[in-house]
Amino acid sequence: MIVTSDGYQIDFTDAISAFKFDETDKTKFTYHGVTALKAVDIIAEFPSAYVFVEIKDYQKPEDFDEINAHDEVEKNTKHLNYKRLKNYLKYKFRDSFLYRFAENKISKPISYICLINLDNALNTKMSKDLRLELPIGKKSTRWVNEFSHVCNVLNLKKWNDNFPKWPAQKI
Repeated sequence: MIVTSDGYQIDFTDAISAFKFDETDKTKFTYHGVTALKAVDIIAEFPSAYVFVEIKDYQKPEDFDEINAHDEVEKNTKHLNYKRLKNYLKYKFRDSFLYRFAENKISKPISYICLINLDNALNTKMSKDLRLELPIGKKSTRWVNEFSHVCNVLNLKKWNDNFPKWPAQKI
């Protein structure tokens, strides 16, 4: 099943279903209408899990890398950009979880994978930060279910290295 979204194409070869979840075409079955909630770009369903995929392709990925800032002002700006992106990704997942809960489609564990054109070090940092804030793989003592058991932020090369069964390409 090939899904195209935000300039990328991913082939979920072994999926039960895969579709563009943030559909804007009102005639498609995945269209949600206008709501205050955000939606991940793609959802793929497999026999034992759902995969939520968010895609971001930035013109200037260096705008998020505070480590390579030239001065304090640039560092603060890049830190704010990074923090906004992290929060954006966090709420994309949470809102999509709410959509799926309302649709009664949260019957399997969820993996959250972000395909972002940042360097590996920054993607690793983002993965760690998101795992803390969502929370991933952790649940309250009163919870019956967890939000998600996996959260990874990867660029295209790492995506294809880690998921050879789901080849992705920029189109």
